[in-house]
Amino acid sequence: MRRRSFIAGVGATAALLPASAGAQQQLRRPLIGFLNPAFLDHYRAEVEAFEQGLAESGYASGKSLTIEYRWAQGDLARLPTLATELVRLQPDAIVSTAGIASTRAAAAATKTIPIVFAVGTDPVRLGIVSSLNRPGGNATGVSIMTTELEAKRIDLLAQLAPRATPLAVLVNGASPEVENKIEEALGAARKLGSSVEIFRVASVSDFAPAFERLATKARLLAVLSDPLFVSGRKPLVELAARHGIPAVYQHRGIVESGGLMSYGTNLRAIYRFLGGHVARVLKGEKPADLPVQQPTRFELVLNLKTAKALGLEMPATLLAIADEVIE
Repeated sequence: MRRRSFIAGVGATAALLPASAGAQQQLRRPLIGFLNPAFLDHYRAEVEAFEQGLAESGYASGKSLTIEYRWAQGDLARLPTLATELVRLQPDAIVSTAGIASTRAAAAATKTIPIVFAVGTDPVRLGIVSSLNRPGGNATGVSIMTTELEAKRIDLLAQLAPRATPLAVLVNGASPEVENKIEEALGAARKLGSSVEIFRVASVSDFAPAFERLATKARLLAVLSDPLFVSGRKPLVELAARHGIPAVYQHRGIVESGGLMSYGTNLRAIYRFLGGHVARVLKGEKPADLPVQQPTRFELVLNLKTAKALGLEMPATLLAIADEVIE
């Protein structure tokens, strides 16, 4: 049952602008490059939302514009090559999503083609833009604030157990932001008085050995935000269930797949917003002057079926603030 929703809307529908070839006016279909480190199968709903945002602003995929998708399929080392491929196509804009790695790859590949990004932390600190209000270069987009929310997720998870319950933290050790995420998690655990152990993985094949270790060390699990855990949601949820360990995640899609709870932005709303943001660039607005946006609403999603399987009774305090409860 949905109680609150993330509001993200951009612009009004406008006619496509014609491009000139010499003295003769010709209609030109805009071209967008789309870069993501994961798999299409794991982001189909978000891609649909992205194309919806474009369509609402007058750009229908396959009709009034073309989108070239590039998926790294979990191999971050492929991102620079894929970004270079997109740049060679000379698109009107490049969309980089699902983490800082794709945005860094796009930014390294071009300083002139507009980049519209979705990153999980402060793009100013990462050196992607000069400021949120005036990005100043060829990039703008959305800061989803996933790293900044790690402490909040742990605080929500801790309500399922007595204070100072041992906590395990699962991270993608290959993430460029891993140390910042760990720092957030450790700070939250210290405030709760909980002991905490960090478990690093780099691929889905590392999940099972990590769970064998962490299940003997802790009674709660915080899975820190990363595209790896979105792509590997099925084995992740299965392992948490097999070992009987309550876990919190970033992505609501993991809870829809059987995870216990998630807290973060609604990614479908973010991708829909990105579509509208790209449309603004296609209509002539410069990324240098187009402010980076940040979400103002976050959603807590609970899975009561999973709680029951774990022998947990969801606290009334969590049920009262949940945006959606899966029963």
